[in-house]
Amino acid sequence: MVAEGIHFQNASGPAGMRLYAIGDVHGRLDLLEMMHARIRQELSCDRPDDWRVIHLGDYVDRGPDPKGVLDLLIAAVHEDRRMIALAGNHDIGFLEFLAYPSPHGLFARYGGVETALSYGVQLDFNAPAALAIGHAALSRAVPQGHVTFLQGLGLCESFGDFFFCHAGARPGVPLEMQDSRDLTWIRDEFLDHTGLHPKVVVHGHTPSPEAEIRSNRVNVDTYACKSGVLTARVVDGAEKRILSVSG
Repeated sequence: MVAEGIHFQNASGPAGMRLYAIGDVHGRLDLLEMMHARIRQELSCDRPDDWRVIHLGDYVDRGPDPKGVLDLLIAAVHEDRRMIALAGNHDIGFLEFLAYPSPHGLFARYGGVETALSYGVQLDFNAPAALAIGHAALSRAVPQGHVTFLQGLGLCESFGDFFFCHAGARPGVPLEMQDSRDLTWIRDEFLDHTGLHPKVVVHGHTPSPEAEIRSNRVNVDTYACKSGVLTARVVDGAEKRILSVSG
């Protein structure tokens, strides 16, 4: 019996189009600048017919300069629509905190302090009155353009035999019918699944010491905010390779 779906070894990108899928940045502006510089160098040297750079989400929290990361991405997407930014759960969590300042949400528990500091605001999640003051200050400090950008982030993209999203896809559900929470949050049900998907899923969300390559998925989250290594999967037709920068 022939297994349904696409195996990584047999997967290809669209003819004439090079793809770069960049893992979780988490405030490491320095690494994202390095990655963009490497990609620009390659594109200038190789001159592929077409290309896409797909950022897989989680631009904020934990690292030192989430604001700078958003500034860079907004400018890059505005300059060239072949630059694509998808939403991660931390990006959504930032919006949720701005709308409702909970001291118990993702933003408060996992790196929101660093995000606020990058906007010049110090948050105190331990006292309701202090949190209210900090939230008001942060709401004033975050440019509307940042909010609009985050609200407009897509959840997935598909090119050739590859499906790109932040966290993964629920097995057995058609890719075009995936739930938004699964695309930004799923872990075990997706990571432990050994069957093939309709397309190879390229994702981040789950930190790994190095890029993971499986028959049905590729994980490019190398925990840039702590490891100092930002990783991208490059697809050029049938050729597939890893591109990493470190600092």
